[in-house]
Amino acid sequence: MNPAVDQWIDEHQSSIIASLQKCVQAKSVEEAPAPGAPFGAEVKKCLTETLDLAKSFGFSTKDMDGYIGYADFGAGNETLGVMCHLDVVPEGTGWKYPPYGAVIADDKIYGRGTLDDKGPAIATLYALAAIKECGIPLKRKVRVLLGCDEESGWQCMAHYKAHEAMPELAFSPDAEYPLVNSEKAIFRGSYKKEFASKLKIEAGTRPNVVPGLATAIVPLPVSRVLAVVDAYSCGSVFTCEAVERGSDASEITVTGLSAHASMPEQGKNALLALIDLLSKLPLEGEDATTIAGLRDIFKLETNGRSAGLESADDSGALTLNVAVAHWDENGISELTLDIRAPISLPEKHVVDTLNAHFARAGIVPDSHAYTAGHYVDPESELVKKLLTVYEQRAGEYLPPLKIGGGTYARAIPNAVAFGCERPGVESPVHMPNEFISIEDLMFNTKMMADAILALAAE
Repeated sequence: MNPAVDQWIDEHQSSIIASLQKCVQAKSVEEAPAPGAPFGAEVKKCLTETLDLAKSFGFSTKDMDGYIGYADFGAGNETLGVMCHLDVVPEGTGWKYPPYGAVIADDKIYGRGTLDDKGPAIATLYALAAIKECGIPLKRKVRVLLGCDEESGWQCMAHYKAHEAMPELAFSPDAEYPLVNSEKAIFRGSYKKEFASKLKIEAGTRPNVVPGLATAIVPLPVSRVLAVVDAYSCGSVFTCEAVERGSDASEITVTGLSAHASMPEQGKNALLALIDLLSKLPLEGEDATTIAGLRDIFKLETNGRSAGLESADDSGALTLNVAVAHWDENGISELTLDIRAPISLPEKHVVDTLNAHFARAGIVPDSHAYTAGHYVDPESELVKKLLTVYEQRAGEYLPPLKIGGGTYARAIPNAVAFGCERPGVESPVHMPNEFISIEDLMFNTKMMADAILALAAE
């Protein structure tokens, strides 16, 4: 900790808050590409505005074709990377304040990205500015990376790797304190089934989000649906409604709670509940068979037990999120899963097990992607120094963590996730009403400064 740096940060609290508000107000959700904006105009706008903020501090900046940008300060034979991202997941439903309004209420800033990951990005830039303005010499160059596709396909990091050297060591403020040195493997698979269907189902937005809303149109009059829907809602954690859609069809809506796919147990998966509810209706033919098969594979579980995948090792236990479904008169065009798997679990086992279970319901694989797990030795300089930084600022020692989330840290062998979610503090990442308290925003700014000083200062 450096008193002069802390003082500079405290004196700039109003600017830090205003900068985060401006950043959140850009709806940086991936959209159709445009010239110089591979992930859409709003993502590009957010990157440009954030790089302009970095320039105002006197940092050298670069926009890498709209995929990713960075801000540099200092010099040295090695580079310390701080890897942040500016893109966000879609807002979903259930907000009490506008998701891109950056409203301040009860000393909290509400908005998509306040925690993941715009708040940490703004905190990092101000932390580096404080170090610069206090004249502290550095032995390593510091590069703040500002990715634009972390929530989708990581094209941002692929573009960076293709054109720039990776930092020798790095941390990503995109997880939890005190530090994450172990990240589970990530499996994402998409499945389909072509057949003549009388069902229509829509649910989910992204693989890494627990779907909080799911709808179905069923070939049954509402008089044959209401009793089942009402019974299912009674005492349930889900809200279920049915309305007439003509004399022979009904629309069923199930509302749950969105959450990050790495912690699906924190959400309420509306798609799983919808499948469960539909299995209790008098559907016919292949629709009934397919719904029953899906219900048997997933039930309402988040651990993959009924799918034959329940497992755990020192990196943690497997989690399974049934994330997206598109189903119409031609059958299932997309059923997407997000699995966070123990590092020791082979990719082939996941693929073969899922394919075997789906085959019994006539569902076939369409595509899949697998990202290996990431682990950094807890005795490494990087881990030990950052744990010390946390202990000194927070006043307590905590051991490193293992998570199911995937951060930029796994892009570099010598990298970990450091912050910015605090132990015991509500962290509604990927959920409605995402927020960061002003107290935590300031804490994070000082913690980022501490980390940069520990790893890059002379």
